[in-house]
Amino acid sequence: MTEFSTIYKLSLVAVFCLVQACSSSCPVLECWFVHEKGRGGLTSGGNQEKTLLYISTDEHGHPAESQRAPSDANPDRVFFITDPAGTLCQPSLNRPSGSAKKSQCEINPFLPHPSDLKWVAALTESTLSPLYLQADWFTTSHQDSKQQRTISSIMRAPPGAKEHNVILSVTSTTINVQARLGEPVQLDCSYWVDPSSPLSGSGFAVEWRYQFRGDGRLVLAYDGKMDRVADIQEEGATLDFEGLHEKGNASLILQEAKVRHSGMYICTVYLPYLVAQVAVELEIVEPPTLSIYPSPLPLTVPGQTLIVQCEASGFAPLSLELSWEFKGTDGKSRPLGSGSVTGHRQAWDGTFSQSSRLELDTTNLDLGRGGEVTCVGVHPGGTRRASVTLNVIGFSTPSVEDSMAMVGVALVLYGLIKFVSWTFTSSGPDEADEQHKKKN
Repeated sequence: MTEFSTIYKLSLVAVFCLVQACSSSCPVLECWFVHEKGRGGLTSGGNQEKTLLYISTDEHGHPAESQRAPSDANPDRVFFITDPAGTLCQPSLNRPSGSAKKSQCEINPFLPHPSDLKWVAALTESTLSPLYLQADWFTTSHQDSKQQRTISSIMRAPPGAKEHNVILSVTSTTINVQARLGEPVQLDCSYWVDPSSPLSGSGFAVEWRYQFRGDGRLVLAYDGKMDRVADIQEEGATLDFEGLHEKGNASLILQEAKVRHSGMYICTVYLPYLVAQVAVELEIVEPPTLSIYPSPLPLTVPGQTLIVQCEASGFAPLSLELSWEFKGTDGKSRPLGSGSVTGHRQAWDGTFSQSSRLELDTTNLDLGRGGEVTCVGVHPGGTRRASVTLNVIGFSTPSVEDSMAMVGVALVLYGLIKFVSWTFTSSGPDEADEQHKKKN
């Protein structure tokens, strides 16, 4: 029994070690080392060199064989990075087998510097040890192959060394977000700080900015060291402050989505002398409401032209295709084209409206006895339909239903005539006898 217990324990230890080994396994990332680059975001220009990043969650986790640069790689562009949080160990950061798509990665030199923003200035009021800042600093920007995750990291290495430690990483798992009007929206952003770094206990600051077609504004800024929000704050925008301090959850919450919220949002996290940021794209998508005028349609006779209008309102963004369909009494549908479509009109809430005008010529279009006329609106938010019934009367060749109806009417009329005739016939002799009696 004791031997079985020992074997069982050894098996558990072996399984645990295997799991630990697998969990610490990280992909080798291919990056472009960019010598000159503006702060924040990925670029495709500049002087670039192919770079390999060997990632490990443990500073002792880089095996000796991995530290030998491949024959086709520049030894100066092979880095060994320790990331205790495992942020860079995501499988999606590596190219899927057999896929042409691959993750995007850039690495750039970084110079620690203080910020003069008033909600960040408190982080550098006291002087830090220059020995810690006097090192080789780099920043990396990653987007996974599925374009669902973006990561920005700040790494540090002693001067001349290739072994880097991740000090700060900022991540978003919602690069592209779609939301309906009036719904609450959360733009994901989280950060991690190396607890062994002297910067980890010196406070932090979080900033969210909005950019769209050259228009930019501050949405929210928070000084985590002094626990205060900047005076400039967009209405309805907030953070989970408890989650921010406890878990590094810097996600922006918009309580009610509006059309003007569509655009790019930049989440920036500040430590003393360090800054990292990620970008999130928000699109407000609201499908149109369709209405047909006039409704109901008036009765139509062959040869008559009827004007029908479809009004699409309350939609965003602009992309909308309006068209018409006709479904006859035989159940068959056919397109009627797009009609005459007007330009866009914008309402006070930022949504758009557009209309289509259709001329229904009952002769040329061969609409038969009528049917159902449908307006179709195809929009990124979904396809919408509105229908109205068309009745065409006065055909030269009646249908079976019309013939049966006419026979029914004829029978009713015949019965009515017989009833009236019988009434007058039965009352005639009685009236004659009554008049004869009065004369006598």
